[in-house]
Amino acid sequence: MKAANLISDREQTSKRCINVTLLGTGNVGKAVLQRLAQWDDNGFEHGLKITHVANSRVALASGEGVVAGDAKGFFEAYQTGDDLSQRRASLNCDVKKPTLDITNTNEPHIVIDATASEAVTARHATWLGDGVHVVTACKLGQGTELSKWKSVQSGRQFAQYGDSATVGAGLPLLRSIRELRQGGDRVTGIAGVLSGTLAWLFNHYDGMRPFSDLVRQAREAGYTEPDPRDDLCGEDVKRKILILARAAGVEIDADDVEVTSLVPEELQAVAATDVDANLSLLDTALRERFAAAYKNREKLIFVAELKLVDGRYRATVGLQSLPLDHPLVGGSGTDNKVAIWSDRYNAQPLVIQGPGAGAEVTAAGLLDDALRIARSL
Repeated sequence: MKAANLISDREQTSKRCINVTLLGTGNVGKAVLQRLAQWDDNGFEHGLKITHVANSRVALASGEGVVAGDAKGFFEAYQTGDDLSQRRASLNCDVKKPTLDITNTNEPHIVIDATASEAVTARHATWLGDGVHVVTACKLGQGTELSKWKSVQSGRQFAQYGDSATVGAGLPLLRSIRELRQGGDRVTGIAGVLSGTLAWLFNHYDGMRPFSDLVRQAREAGYTEPDPRDDLCGEDVKRKILILARAAGVEIDADDVEVTSLVPEELQAVAATDVDANLSLLDTALRERFAAAYKNREKLIFVAELKLVDGRYRATVGLQSLPLDHPLVGGSGTDNKVAIWSDRYNAQPLVIQGPGAGAEVTAAGLLDDALRIARSL
């Protein structure tokens, strides 16, 4: 009888669903809903129940024409518009001014933040402190000021924080670094190609075609931000190396990272509307850099690096000319590639490579974290 009761209890636990609020219905948010809908169609018992979905314009709660857990219903509602402007949800949530009130319930809750909103990120530590689990792809909480990172870490004692998708779109980078530390290893260095955009550019640049032409092609393919200077300046890569460094136990601040931008001062100074006409300002310097690298049988790679030098860690971001046998040489397309050195991986680093951008892989990374949290509960 006791065995039967135990089995019954386990079945009830396995069927328990965790309420989920999804913030953001852009490419990544839509991919999250689509993936959940496909799981439901395939009969995969994932244990996640979507109850609220919100973007910067409107929020939709289950019970307002959509059944709780019906990912397909939420997705179709946002796709069709279905008079959403007249059906603002009872959920008091605005992505621009988030006041998500889900702490008045005893049920576990996960917020999946698929936005790039600083206002939403600012709420992460508060939600964690209130016992609400958070999963995010946004780098603004852990990849900017050290004080913000510390606030999130403090909140982790009350709830779980899934951040795998903040660097490498779910590649096992943060998990690997943390597990090395948990195994007693000291991480002594990290070097990575952390921008899919910059990886693509330098994988295709041959010194013959103007670099500015490649930038335009990358923009047309959707690889760059609307203003490509946002990619070329290295600030996004800086946030990622900060997140990796802090996961490795190196609590450096944002100002401690030395960033060498690809954008010359003349191009940085022009208005956004004039960027395209002035992209050729990139060409001469990069052609010279390529020629020097080619002469030395090296390859240009845009690298984020954390290195232990004379007992102190130094973090840099910028273009490097690397020998052809370097661990970061040999990537393709928009792949991220990261080498990790530690006490264990000293002579030869641990290398992790794979797609580091894209709505589908980012959504998968978010849901992987959400599933880990749900299973732990």
